[in-house]
Amino acid sequence: MLYVGDQQIAKRFWTEKMGFTVAEDSPYGEDGRWIAVLSPDGNMRMVLSLREPGHRPPRAPDGLPTSNIMFYSDDVERTYRELTAKGVDFPTAPSKMFFGWWSVFAADDGTRYALGEQWGTNNSL
Repeated sequence: MLYVGDQQIAKRFWTEKMGFTVAEDSPYGEDGRWIAVLSPDGNMRMVLSLREPGHRPPRAPDGLPTSNIMFYSDDVERTYRELTAKGVDFPTAPSKMFFGWWSVFAADDGTRYALGEQWGTNNSL
């Protein structure tokens, strides 16, 4: 479940910029929508659920993620170049850390997510 402020903005971001596909977009409840998107590799499904009124996303210092969801790529620098070309904002450019490569990207609603590359893994975005 990924809580968002605007489902349409989130749907556009995850599909048009991040390359996810819409797995489901159906009416839900009286006036809601059930929107699920599937990662490009098909290994992850996220439901874009509307935040409850008054709910505020977590805060974090600039340059750090505000979401507890971390994405992985086989090549963070390549993914950074590809996503930047699609208009994805990266408040933290890729840098090499002791655990692998690290970066932070921001969704169009301002939520920041970590993007990592761990040496010896095959998890990818």
